[in-house]
Amino acid sequence: MLRRSSFSYTVQARCSVARAAALLVDPRRQKGLHPLIVRVRRVPPRPGARASYDITDRLAAGPVRLPITYRADVLVDEPDEIVTVARQWPATTVRNHTRLRPEPDGVVRVDVEITLAAPAPLFGYAFRQARAAHLGLAARLAVVLDGAAPQPPPADTPR
Repeated sequence: MLRRSSFSYTVQARCSVARAAALLVDPRRQKGLHPLIVRVRRVPPRPGARASYDITDRLAAGPVRLPITYRADVLVDEPDEIVTVARQWPATTVRNHTRLRPEPDGVVRVDVEITLAAPAPLFGYAFRQARAAHLGLAARLAVVLDGAAPQPPPADTPR
């Protein structure tokens, strides 16, 4: 039996919507920002996807860090909206729905909703890991988008 739940967050930064979208649509640019990502490789897109990536995260299991690889597909890549779906065995999916909106004074507002579905025995661990990782990413996004730190270039190579 699958369990499903969502969480959301908002980030505001002084940058253009286009700069924020370029960072958020390409997970290769998020390596170093996303607390779990250790490798991202672009692969041929699945049918219906605008782009696809194999992503390797390093998850904690007690004192051990285990690498897991999953496929992430960009389904919507519009100037004001990005939708990605990541799938990992067994039957775990993470849907990321991001909306970008310009606000006064050169600020962009990024609203993100993450929905995770996983088998009941894995759900608690998977949800806690996803929430911690995405909130960690959110904390770093504003700094990078404000220009206080360089935006990481896309890379397909392991660390």
